[in-house]
Amino acid sequence: MPRRATRSAPAALPQDAAAGGLPPAATAAPPRAEPPVAPPAPPEHPHANLDRAVRAAVARFTGGVSPHAFTEAWADWALHLARAPGRQLELAEHAQANAMKLAAYLAAGDAKAPPPFEPRAYDHRFAHEAWARFPFRAWQQGFLAVQDWWDAATAPLRGLEQKDADRTRFMARQALDMVSPSNFPLTNPEILAATVRARGRNLIEGWANFTRDVVRTVTQQHEPPSGDLAPGRALACTPGKVVFRNALMELIQYAPATGTVRPEPILIVPAWIMKYYILDLSPENSMVKYLVDQGFTVFMISWVNPGADMADTALEDYRTEGVMAALEVVTAIVPDRKVHAVGYCLGGTMLAIAAATMARDGDDRLASITLLAAQVDFLEAGELLLFLDESQVAFLEDMMWDQGYLDRPQMARAFAAIRAEDLIWTRGVRRYLLGEADLPTDIGVWNADSTRMPARMHSEYLRGLFLENRLTAGRFAVEGRVIALKDIGAPMFVVATESDHIAPWRSVYKAQLFTDCDLTFVLTKGGHNGGILSEPGHKGRHYRISHRPAGAKYVGPAGWIDAHDPLPGSWWPAWSRWLDGLSGAPVAPPAMGATARGLPPLDDAPGRYVHMP
Repeated sequence: MPRRATRSAPAALPQDAAAGGLPPAATAAPPRAEPPVAPPAPPEHPHANLDRAVRAAVARFTGGVSPHAFTEAWADWALHLARAPGRQLELAEHAQANAMKLAAYLAAGDAKAPPPFEPRAYDHRFAHEAWARFPFRAWQQGFLAVQDWWDAATAPLRGLEQKDADRTRFMARQALDMVSPSNFPLTNPEILAATVRARGRNLIEGWANFTRDVVRTVTQQHEPPSGDLAPGRALACTPGKVVFRNALMELIQYAPATGTVRPEPILIVPAWIMKYYILDLSPENSMVKYLVDQGFTVFMISWVNPGADMADTALEDYRTEGVMAALEVVTAIVPDRKVHAVGYCLGGTMLAIAAATMARDGDDRLASITLLAAQVDFLEAGELLLFLDESQVAFLEDMMWDQGYLDRPQMARAFAAIRAEDLIWTRGVRRYLLGEADLPTDIGVWNADSTRMPARMHSEYLRGLFLENRLTAGRFAVEGRVIALKDIGAPMFVVATESDHIAPWRSVYKAQLFTDCDLTFVLTKGGHNGGILSEPGHKGRHYRISHRPAGAKYVGPAGWIDAHDPLPGSWWPAWSRWLDGLSGAPVAPPAMGATARGLPPLDDAPGRYVHMP
């Protein structure tokens, strides 16, 4: 049975009466007027819970995806294409051209000739050299030719909603990925060779892997990291102490590694969608260890893994009981010093909200703000936004209303679908048909160690930020009053990654559009996680960097990237120099915790919350 009745809109995110937010006069200067209070929603009929229960059951079957988003997109695309004879002729000619290219290539019989169709740069399904031999190259090129045609068929069409065009392209790609010749033993030369070499044992081992994964998925089993690659051993092993704990987070203070430290401490706010130790993986790629070795005092928030009992935890709780509570502890342990605040992914978005609120209220405790792959504007939030509409949010809300949270597999499927070629199909081939076990890596262990999301918080986040984009629209209210990012006066260091599918770099770049403070922007090679974990010595890395003085005119992303050439190496040293330039002369390290102020060390790092299943 459902756990709770329908809740009204959260107080932390009130909706302004006017669609455009407060009138200009009310937002010109502080104090800002409180937004008008919307009339309370009429109570739902008791039978509404029956509707929600049915939708929740359907959501469990579909993995939390609303069928309406699929049907609406395909219907919109098909109807517009049906009344566009010119586009139909164009697609017919495109199909004919692809067929002619394919036929000419295969008829030539020259394996060294350049193929007419190439897989995408990130598509490694056809990397094996045997794909260049007949008949495998025929199957590969035929698949890529069809894929190329569907890319053309789902291109923007006059009158067609851009979101529906993007949705149909995404769904067509997902459907084609299912029938790729790389997925089947008889059409994949690598599988055939492995089967002959292992005399079929690879298929037996693959079937065993498949059975275990099915059982684990059906029973919702979660296997915590074990062995050497477990938090506190080879991972998350930078020495430190838990100096504070509440119901939402633990605060870790890391032990100094140098005789003196910069007087201003660093507070890191990680995302709560995964465990914090992405920033403290192995010693060689740990951002925490790097900062400590550079002579900084570092504090890290470790979020709790919420259960159904935390279903009513709000987005505002993550600000007050998370960021602000941690800031209070840091300034108690290191008094009379400002704090360098760092936010990663969702943690960066929350840090931006907290910083704008502090600026509005005259709180100047931040020495600087660093945002790592974090968005403040969600209009161009990438493929995660494709199926996010009112129907989808309501669908997720009903599923969370039933179980109290968004579960780990439901989040993991959404992220995996964005890069299905590698994260679903390539992994499936290697695990189920080649019989290979997943090699344990630090980032692989972390990636599997996901967390749940409280129902109320996730609903508020999706509606207030992703769906309605209130933060940059002047309609995001904290404690009854709107906040504005342009109020932030502390220097900012914003990092985006070139191939980020979760926080696209042009979306992260918009921090320059909505702030007026001194801002350094970095665009680095890599994806959402790999680009941030770009330690010195990492081969093949480069980055672009720029400085915008406070009050300077805005430059768009296209103009910016043309004006800044890539620099070889890691961006971490540039960030360290930037932090050093905003810090005072070195001093003796602070004590671990502050026992006299009621903040004694509680546990050794990484603490208790990181081990929660």
